[in-house]
Amino acid sequence: MTTSTTTSTLTNEYKLLQASEAAAKSSASTAASGGSSASTSTANSALSSLADNYTTFLTLLTTQLKNQDPSSPMNTDTFTTELAQFAGVEQQVETNTKLASLISLNEGSQLSSDSSLVGQQATANTTTLPLQNGAASLTYTGTAGETVGIAIANSGGTIVKDAIVTANSGSNTWTWDGTDNSGNKLSDGAYSVSVNTVDSTGTTSVLPFTVTGTITGVQKGTSDMNIQMGDATIPLSDITNLSSATGSSTSDAGS
Repeated sequence: MTTSTTTSTLTNEYKLLQASEAAAKSSASTAASGGSSASTSTANSALSSLADNYTTFLTLLTTQLKNQDPSSPMNTDTFTTELAQFAGVEQQVETNTKLASLISLNEGSQLSSDSSLVGQQATANTTTLPLQNGAASLTYTGTAGETVGIAIANSGGTIVKDAIVTANSGSNTWTWDGTDNSGNKLSDGAYSVSVNTVDSTGTTSVLPFTVTGTITGVQKGTSDMNIQMGDATIPLSDITNLSSATGSSTSDAGS
């Protein structure tokens, strides 16, 4: 290999690590922001606003009736219309309250059903990498000889592990032994991961991947049921496969 080829290869690998680390940090930042709670907060705010409007409307209506001009009382058509509006607001508040209760009951039923998933191995489309019992793994599809960069960030957005690997043709499994770049053993938990590749021109791109872990619990989320893989929480909708047996890895961390 010539000096220029070696330099080009090192440059591309450096770009690849930069892209992978930036993506992992971004995923960690998104996870830390807890964006999924926004929809529930908005729904609760809307219901609260509706209830406040209901109370305000009742106050205005009774005040209007108490202070109308005896010589020119309120037109009966207007009064009927306002009463209909009053009843409509009341029914809307009641409907929303009952709907929330129904959703809660359905989620409780699903929670009982999904509890049977505990102990199974799950594959998920997510950037959350669960480190369980000192190990974690992910799978991606590559081409023979393709250069792949993998970066892992902790919950604070700090890169703790990165690696450059060479893919085989087809499905590739990369296993992390839970150590950081300095060889220190990290605690189990939820980490953010990214997988990228680079072509001969130095252009980087995201490489789709899935993560694998063992389900340790099921809980209600804000808009979906969530599964737990140790300290990692992943929406049930991100699960793509379930199995009772653990799979074997085809490559070791850092290879």
